[in-house]
Amino acid sequence: MKRIFLLIVTNLAVMVVLSIVVSVLGLDRWLTANGIDYLSLLAFSAVFGFGGAFISLLMSKFIAKMSVGAQIIDGSEGTTQYWIVQTVHRLADEAGVGKPEVAIYEGPPNAFATGAFRDSALVAVSTGLIQSMSKEEVEAVLGHEMSHVANGDMVTLTLIQGVLNTFVFFLSRVVGYIVDKAVFRSDRDSIGPGFYITMIVCQILFGILASAIVAWFSRYREFRADRGSANLLHTPQPMIAALRRLGGLEAGSLPDAVRTFGIASGSRVAQIFATHPPIEARIAALQNIR
Repeated sequence: MKRIFLLIVTNLAVMVVLSIVVSVLGLDRWLTANGIDYLSLLAFSAVFGFGGAFISLLMSKFIAKMSVGAQIIDGSEGTTQYWIVQTVHRLADEAGVGKPEVAIYEGPPNAFATGAFRDSALVAVSTGLIQSMSKEEVEAVLGHEMSHVANGDMVTLTLIQGVLNTFVFFLSRVVGYIVDKAVFRSDRDSIGPGFYITMIVCQILFGILASAIVAWFSRYREFRADRGSANLLHTPQPMIAALRRLGGLEAGSLPDAVRTFGIASGSRVAQIFATHPPIEARIAALQNIR
């Protein structure tokens, strides 16, 4: 609940910061003189920017289950399932968070954690990962995912995405208005095609930049979750072994909704947009733990 409160406060803070920036640059007077209510535009941007991210967060567990076909288990299904559930619950106690739902899904090696609240998250692991790794390595991967939950990474990423969405919505429309009036010379009380063309182009360009920022934070989270796994298991060696194993396997890709919360990324996108650091860099960071 504290993080949800933080999300709301951040929403308001973003609006205040954007309002101050617009005033300092004198854009408020220019926009007002051209018949544009920038405060309403700012509120619109914040509602849509944070609203979309917030709704995605609240629906993240449902979307994750549906997108990968994850089946919730309670340990009664068999010895492997029992061990996975007990391991996740033990790691949750160690991390000081509520016991999450545990799920298994069919697919190549991967795992992920998601959910809006630390005490009611979802941890899912693929059959490919269970079959290709030792119990010690699977435990390290589960520790990695529980660290995401304990660190509140799902909410934090939503905050960052919401802030960036707000900036993208607001700035693309402000630039669109400026270009439409200054270049296309549209009437004061009307919006011409220049606005729509410029807004769409800017929204794409600003969106690409925002994606790079989100990817940078996601890579940072992975290093922190790796270290969290080492702390929960009291040694970095199992996580190092799990990463080395992943390095020799073809990791399964995950749907967009949970891709940034997986243990590995199957993406071949340029490194600046990669949600996960190179495995070699993650192993080197763990080896530096004393």
